[in-house]
Amino acid sequence: VISDLLCNRIDLSQLVITKELTKTDYAAKQAHVELAAKMKKRDAGNAPKLGDRVAYVFISATKGAPAYQKAEDPVYALQNSIPIDTNYYLENQLAKPLIRIFEPILGEKAESLLLKGDHTRTRCIATSQVGALAAFTRKKETCLGCKAVLPPDRENKAVCKHCESRESELFYNELQGQQKLEEKFSRLWTECQR
Repeated sequence: VISDLLCNRIDLSQLVITKELTKTDYAAKQAHVELAAKMKKRDAGNAPKLGDRVAYVFISATKGAPAYQKAEDPVYALQNSIPIDTNYYLENQLAKPLIRIFEPILGEKAESLLLKGDHTRTRCIATSQVGALAAFTRKKETCLGCKAVLPPDRENKAVCKHCESRESELFYNELQGQQKLEEKFSRLWTECQR
């Protein structure tokens, strides 16, 4: 679950948190209250009212931003491709309960095994499709050999003109990599069927 979370493979519906809007004046700023105010500014007719449950997810924001600023309506986040703050969910929603459950079994190394193992090394860093710099970024194809950005006339090719002489070697390497992955998958599948 942790690696799925860090690689954005978990459905957004499983990350939704809901809280009831019981009053408008809290001593400290609360995520659901601030989101309700934000939703009221966007569309007063559909904004939650007192007694309603406010559903929200935590989105990526600037480092050190308080939780109430990261709360966003799940539908709005999905429609606008706003990336989710996976670290928040890992540190605040998963880590503490998992450590409480597994510490009696695994001892002091529970935290390092659960939260810092091989399964946490691969992370997908989502970038917003909307926002300040999104208009200036474009996805470009790169050469399989030297990783250089391919010019527009070679975007449908796998390699740049400098690596063209190594094309068969690069193809063979890619093919071997895929065969290793297929073999690994087959072994895993066989193990799971036992």
